Amino acid sequence: MTESTSDLLPEGLQDRLPADTAKAARIMRAVLDAMDAHGYDCVRPPLVEFEKSLAMRMSGLNTRKMFRFTDPSSLRTLALRSDITVQVGRIAATVMKGRARPLRLCYAGDVAVMRADQLDPARQRLQLGAELIGSDTVVAAGEVVSLAIEALEAAGAKGISVDLTLPDLVDTLAEKAMPLDEDGIAAVRRELDTKDAGGLKAVGGEAYLPLLYATGPFAEAIERLRTVDAGGALASRIEGLEQIAARIGRRARVTLDPTERHGFEYQSWFGFTIYAEGVRGSLGRGGTYRIGGTDEAATGFSLYVDPLIDALAADQPRDTLFLPLGHDSEAAARLRAIGWRTVAALSEDDSNAASGCTHILSGTEPKKL
Repeated sequence: MTESTSDLLPEGLQDRLPADTAKAARIMRAVLDAMDAHGYDCVRPPLVEFEKSLAMRMSGLNTRKMFRFTDPSSLRTLALRSDITVQVGRIAATVMKGRARPLRLCYAGDVAVMRADQLDPARQRLQLGAELIGSDTVVAAGEVVSLAIEALEAAGAKGISVDLTLPDLVDTLAEKAMPLDEDGIAAVRRELDTKDAGGLKAVGGEAYLPLLYATGPFAEAIERLRTVDAGGALASRIEGLEQIAARIGRRARVTLDPTERHGFEYQSWFGFTIYAEGVRGSLGRGGTYRIGGTDEAATGFSLYVDPLIDALAADQPRDTLFLPLGHDSEAAARLRAIGWRTVAALSEDDSNAASGCTHILSGTEPKKL
């Protein structure tokens, strides 16, 4: 007797049926084509690596969220990847370390985690992204943000918005302009994360209060941030953000939340989150960072497009050509070569209607049903 739960999937995992799988394939092709058009070469890292290698390449990667198991060959701990960015960093630092910089790489593949968070219960996600390795400049950051927008536009996303942030903001101000010791930095970060003005005062971070209000539409928020810039500590950061926003222009709505750190554990001076109209939650994040092990500068982004797959309408059904028994195989091959989709009969009982076909091969040419 079959158990009632034998065909159930684990929590946080799901099947993608034909309509959604077709959207996913189209989105993946569109995103990768957009990256390729800007000179980003595609790489394909393995699904599983040594846990230690994944952990050392990027600080902030939580290996406890990974599926881990022992390799029967080496008896070392392996991990199922939870982030492809780390693997691209390894590729750049090892087998491609001799390539000219800046190095432009892109990727697409599935990632998985043992435990998901409440806001995103999925434990397997399709991750697509690009990394510009060997450059830590405003121009590089601007290229990466623009590419992320273009990639999502190609995928079919509408009403794109980009929220900019400064992950190292507290560290920068605490160094001289608004001095804090190590414990003070941690406390101020915590209160800024929760947007708690009272808590910020209680931990001695009153000077940091204006940062809570330097948020919102970019033009207004950047001016409020400018007033915080005691002694010019943030002058270069502000100038960089303005150049990036200018490059985005009217292609997307730009906002600023300079203290946002969720998801930016390994970013350095710049980060961004990208959203689209009608899509639940964010579609991706990016920014500047350092590759673990080599400390090489890099700028990149990761897109998680499953919410976009769910939000977009199903693709229009394709014309499909029914091939009856005894059909002209050369004619069918010629038609497939120019884009036709064919379904061949396997017996006299096969029905073109049951196959969902729109045309039937009559002689050597399609005939509409």
